[in-house]
Amino acid sequence: MTTMCSRKEKNLRSEKTQSGFTLLELLVVLVIIGLLTTIAGPQVMKMLGNAKSDVARVQLENIRLSLDLFNLDVGRYPNEEEGLKILIEQPEGLDRWSGPYLKSNEVPKDPWGGVYVYTTPGNKGKPYSLKSYGADGLPGGSSENSDIILQ
Repeated sequence: MTTMCSRKEKNLRSEKTQSGFTLLELLVVLVIIGLLTTIAGPQVMKMLGNAKSDVARVQLENIRLSLDLFNLDVGRYPNEEEGLKILIEQPEGLDRWSGPYLKSNEVPKDPWGGVYVYTTPGNKGKPYSLKSYGADGLPGGSSENSDIILQ
C-alpha cells in the first residue's frame, strides 16, 4: 500500500512541477515571429517575383524552339495573322505542317495570366520577336513589371 501512496504522491508532485508557457513567454515568441516575417517577407516576395520572370523566360524559350521546328517543316515562320496559334492547330492548305509543336492544346499564358506577344519581323533583323509585358501587362516598367523579351 505504501507503494501506491508513494506513486500517487509522485504523480501529484510531477503535475505541480510541470508548467506551461507564461503569457509573457508567448508574447515574446509572437514578437520574434513578427520581426522575422517583417524582415524575411519582402525577400521571399522578391524571390517569388523573380521565379515568375524565370518561368516566363523558359516558356519563351520553348515557344522559340517550337517556332524553329515549324520553320524547318514549313520553310517560314508564322505571320502575325497566324500568330502562335499555328503551332497547335494546322491551317488549311499547309501540307508540310507536322505539328502540333507545343505540348499543350493551347498557347501558354505568361505567369501573370497575360498573352505572349509575337511580332514579325522582329528587332535587329530577326524574323520575329517574342515577349511578355510582365506583371502589369503593359509595355515598359521596372522590376516585376518589366518586359521580358526573348533575345
